[in-house]
Amino acid sequence: MSTSTEKKMYNKDSIESLSPLEFTRLRPGVYAGDTTYATQLLVEIVSNAVDEFRLGHGNKIEVELRENMVRVRDYGQGFLVNEMREDGKTVLEAAFSVINTSGKYREDGTYEGTSLGSFGIGAKITTFLSHVLTVTTFRDKQSEMITFEEGQFTNRVVSKEQKDGKPFIDGTEVQWCASEEFFTHPTVEVSKIYDLFKTIVCLCPGLTIELDDNGQKTSFSSANGLNDLVDEAVKNKEIITNRFNMKFEDGKNKMDMILTYTSNYSLTLVPYVNTGLTEKGPHITQVKTILTREMNKFFKEKKWLKSGDENLTGEDMQEGMYIVFNITAPNIAYDAQVKSTVTKIDMTPFTQALADNLQYWFKNNEKEIKIIADKAISAKKAREAAKKAREKVRENNKKKEKVLKFDSKLADCYGKDRSKCEIYITEGDSASGNLKTARDNEFQAVMPVRGKILNTQKATLDKIQKNAEIMTMINAFGLTIDTKTMKVTYNKEDLRYGKIIIMSDADVDGAHIKNLFYTFLWNFCPQLIKDGYVYAGVPPLYKLIIGKEYKYIKNDEALEQWKQENPNKKYEVKRMKGLGEMDVDETEETLTDPNQRIIKQITIEDATAADKLFNDLMGTGIVARKEYIKEHSNEAKYNAE
Repeated sequence: MSTSTEKKMYNKDSIESLSPLEFTRLRPGVYAGDTTYATQLLVEIVSNAVDEFRLGHGNKIEVELRENMVRVRDYGQGFLVNEMREDGKTVLEAAFSVINTSGKYREDGTYEGTSLGSFGIGAKITTFLSHVLTVTTFRDKQSEMITFEEGQFTNRVVSKEQKDGKPFIDGTEVQWCASEEFFTHPTVEVSKIYDLFKTIVCLCPGLTIELDDNGQKTSFSSANGLNDLVDEAVKNKEIITNRFNMKFEDGKNKMDMILTYTSNYSLTLVPYVNTGLTEKGPHITQVKTILTREMNKFFKEKKWLKSGDENLTGEDMQEGMYIVFNITAPNIAYDAQVKSTVTKIDMTPFTQALADNLQYWFKNNEKEIKIIADKAISAKKAREAAKKAREKVRENNKKKEKVLKFDSKLADCYGKDRSKCEIYITEGDSASGNLKTARDNEFQAVMPVRGKILNTQKATLDKIQKNAEIMTMINAFGLTIDTKTMKVTYNKEDLRYGKIIIMSDADVDGAHIKNLFYTFLWNFCPQLIKDGYVYAGVPPLYKLIIGKEYKYIKNDEALEQWKQENPNKKYEVKRMKGLGEMDVDETEETLTDPNQRIIKQITIEDATAADKLFNDLMGTGIVARKEYIKEHSNEAKYNAE
């Protein structure tokens, strides 16, 4: 008889070997990432076409979308037609079905491609995860067409005949239908493709991408390279007129970089390596280090910083900084399969060039660099002021014998008029990350709390007094607490923020967190609510992508209303994820920008409703709890297995 503690013994018959095709189809998410849409398949094919352009072959890529069908045509050099290998496959067949097959390997095995693809097996995953894939290559007035079905080779046609009477033009055409077996939507997420193509042509000036999206045609090209990318990103926010613009090349290595400053209070760093966007790596660290070192050096030379002053930190100098760069280099190593983190890159060719170019820029744009210096020195003062404020609160806590020290996770603001300042309370560090980046740190503070706060409806005074999250918020807001009675009071002059904004996800858990917060304030400091200091952020539930435009929708009712008002419009619906998964632009547009965000002032009715809810559900009143459950039982959802 088998028991739960019985050990499973492995032998030679237990070990199973899967082919690359079998493993890819068994674990599609390993290679295709998010399997909601089949977008990554297109990225892999376009990657090969971009490589052709970077190698000097062809300057146009055609992309056609038709329902579940995708077609990509490049005008590169094409594959050798009907060139047989020792394994009985042609070069073309192997390129789309045999792992680690490419024309970009050196004799020592080093891969020299600069692919945008994320996974090292390139076009093979498109073959493996498609119902049907047909690839045709044109070269030397000949063509070879290979067909795969469910990842398996089925047919090959070699021809010297002209198609429709038109001469063959060298290049490669790939057409496929992604399988709904592996993707929720075996289509392409069009909004991501628009953004990707706009980026590619800015990184590859001279390249044109022509997109035909079910008859809607768009041409992507860039005359000014990275400057076009920066123009769209910063819009009317630049505070300098002469950007830092570096172009370096030594034959094998290349680095293009643009740096400018905006009126924002956060750093935006967009680091590309071999045309692929990265998130972490020594290349990012090196660039930041050189910028900080060279700026401190120049500022002290000009005596904007006194010799005895502490150096400005990277954080000080990066307020409002916008950087985009693209490094092209061989022998790049990445973590695992996703190329978001660079683990190995030789930055030696770039470091001195970057330092020299920065000093040249500083010396020839002294008036504008002074603007940057003033902004950085102001940030330094704000940082020091926030540090002193924390130290003051800590000292006050000691004097009043409060339980808790001031929470160092508070990202405070430095505005002197505290009535115009506001604080966002978020659940967890991940939710607060983008808020800290997107905020205006002159008047917006962010403080994460760990998980759901204590339910004060049924907690004892002793338990409340020992609760770190509650005591931290009391201290941060500038409230006064009597630790014996737990009565909370305040003077308007002592309040550190004119708005207290609870920010949570637009779901059931988020509503629960808000209600806990309201209940806490209503029980201990109702005057804050009565005086209108408490707000709730209202993040949108949906993002509608309408061609090149988009629109945020707050809830299901608003979505249905929009559909009824726009019955003929073609659109995609993206459900907004949690606060921690929104990007910085989405966070700014929907949560921190006072001109666009939606916040709701919490009323006495809101607070008393939350208080009653938790009293009914968590209190001692059994009858009330039974009535609530009876009334809302039809709203419950469960999974039956």
